[in-house]
Amino acid sequence: MARRFRGSETFKVDAKGRVSIPASFRRVIEACDPDWSTGSRANIVIVYGGPEQNWLEVYTMEAIAEIDEQIDLMQRGSVEREEIEELMYGQSHEAQIDDDGRLVLPQKLREKIGLSKEAFFVSAGTSFKIWDPEAYEAEQAARNAERSQTRPRNYDPLVNLPPLPR
Repeated sequence: MARRFRGSETFKVDAKGRVSIPASFRRVIEACDPDWSTGSRANIVIVYGGPEQNWLEVYTMEAIAEIDEQIDLMQRGSVEREEIEELMYGQSHEAQIDDDGRLVLPQKLREKIGLSKEAFFVSAGTSFKIWDPEAYEAEQAARNAERSQTRPRNYDPLVNLPPLPR
C-alpha cells in the first residue's frame, strides 16, 4: 500500500511554471518511486482530467502502479475500463521533481486550472491535488454550504469508516 500525503500548503509559481513541492510531500514521492535514489530525480504522474476538473491530481509511482494493476483486472473493451484508461493514460503527464524540489507545470496544465501566481497543495491520501488557491476556497465554501444542509451539527465524518477486519 502506498504511503500517505498529509497536510496542505501554498507556494508561488514562477513565470516558467516552476513551483516548490512541500518538503513532506517530496519525502513521500521519493519513498514511493522505486527508481529514485539519492542524487536522482523522483518521478510522478499528474492527471489533469476532464473539463469539469479544476485541479491537478498528482500520484506517486507506487500509487500509479497500484492503479495500473486495478485497470489490468478490468474487462478489456468495457466502457468503464475505457473511461479510466482515457483519464489515467490519455489525460496525464509524467514529470520529475528537479534538484531544487520543484515541479515544472506545463502551460497547458496551468491554463486548465487557472493557475498563475500561486498553487495550493492539499493531500488526498495516496495522491495530492494542486489547485488555484481562490478556486479551492470557492469549492470548499460550496461543499461546506451543501454539507451544512445535509449533515447534523457536530457531524463526525469518521463514522463512515468501515470496521477493520479482525
